[in-house]
Amino acid sequence: MDKSRQVIVMYLITHLGLIFFLYPVDIISALSVGHWSAVLLGFMLHIALVAVYTKGLSYGAPQNVVDLFQGVGKAFAFVALLPLAVYFIVVIIITTRAYAEIATVIFLSDTPISTIMLLFLAVSTAISLTGIEAIFRTGMLIAILFFPFLLLVIVLSFQNADWHYMLPLMDRKTASLSFVYHPSFLKSLFAFVGGFLFLGFIPPDVPYRRGKIVKVSFALLPFFLISVYVPLMTFGENTSSRFPFPFIMAVDTVDISWLMFDRVTMFFMISLLCFVILFLSLVMWNTMLLLKRGFPAFRTKSAVLVLAGLVFVVCLLVPSWNTLEKMLWWNTLLRFYAALVIPLLTLAIGMRQRRKGAVRP
Repeated sequence: MDKSRQVIVMYLITHLGLIFFLYPVDIISALSVGHWSAVLLGFMLHIALVAVYTKGLSYGAPQNVVDLFQGVGKAFAFVALLPLAVYFIVVIIITTRAYAEIATVIFLSDTPISTIMLLFLAVSTAISLTGIEAIFRTGMLIAILFFPFLLLVIVLSFQNADWHYMLPLMDRKTASLSFVYHPSFLKSLFAFVGGFLFLGFIPPDVPYRRGKIVKVSFALLPFFLISVYVPLMTFGENTSSRFPFPFIMAVDTVDISWLMFDRVTMFFMISLLCFVILFLSLVMWNTMLLLKRGFPAFRTKSAVLVLAGLVFVVCLLVPSWNTLEKMLWWNTLLRFYAALVIPLLTLAIGMRQRRKGAVRP
């Protein structure tokens, strides 16, 4: 049975969970004018990487990334996939700590951050232990429940927009693309790279059409642009750059007299946090698969519980938000390895196996 719909929904909502919190402030910090260029450049990179990755997977089908790499040699697979496993673990740590901090700042100020992190990890661990098909079914349910409300909030977020704040559209820095070296732009790429890597871990008994993923990717572009331009058009560039979460602040200004709730921000946050928890469970499942294949002595349940415990301890050791931002910057090299090297290696190995006739394309 074709699972393309479930895979596409999971691909979309995991990216949506990453867009609206940290991404806008990074783009706004990287540029003072012409923010659309940074968004489009990152998105073009995303489309290119997804196309390369899915093409390599189609050449090597029905094998997944781990099987493809092990076909070259177990030593090669271990060396090539070890940085990816480390990257996944760091992503779980940063995401858990960052979004727990965000939840504390916005609407759970009286709740200890350790409790929120424990809740995130407990739920994501429980979901990851159920298997990839259960994760996909959970994603379908969450999308049905929360995606309509998410769209409603996004439409309402334009309530206080002043379209003149979009001008000017370009300056010398935008035209020369010199912003690509800015640390904030490099950090913003976390929302583009890494979220699609789960496509390579889907087992053969969960069939889907890889070509659809690239086409559906274009549906994400409006959300990336909206996450940046709604706060810019609401507050202006100078004010938006001072907020830690510009889009959330813009949504918080929305006044709806016909809604029974005073703030739509809380329900917007709950929707996105559900997406983030699903993203954590997916990354944890990816990591579990890598650990299980690399170290066969590990049992699945024990490995996941140990991983969750390790992540929780490390999250507790992170003292402040500034340290978390430094960790996001330190993770840049691993992020580029996972986003660039892994797709390119997948394509090269897939083409090699296709030429040898080892697998059918």
